[in-house]
Amino acid sequence: MSQPHDDVSELERSSATATRLFDIRLIIGGLFTLYGVLVTGAGITASDADLRKAQDININLWTGLGMLALGVFFLVWLKLRPAVPPPADGQEEGRGGGTTG
Repeated sequence: MSQPHDDVSELERSSATATRLFDIRLIIGGLFTLYGVLVTGAGITASDADLRKAQDININLWTGLGMLALGVFFLVWLKLRPAVPPPADGQEEGRGGGTTG
């Protein structure tokens, strides 16, 4: 039979993993990076007819590069400042969060 302390530690580890896994910066950064690569590729391979339609502005290239830069920004932000799971109820004591009487 496992100890209650072991169960709590396991729950804290799984909560920390879920917090990092479902961080919105990862989702936004991943999607913008993926779409940025795809749209940049479409801009690189644009034909002269495509450029004439857009008044000789390679909008796919510029939009793709912007999306790629934004996606990389979010992923770097996630790497530099990882998500920290909220503290457990027992850890909040002693931080000044209690009431004084």
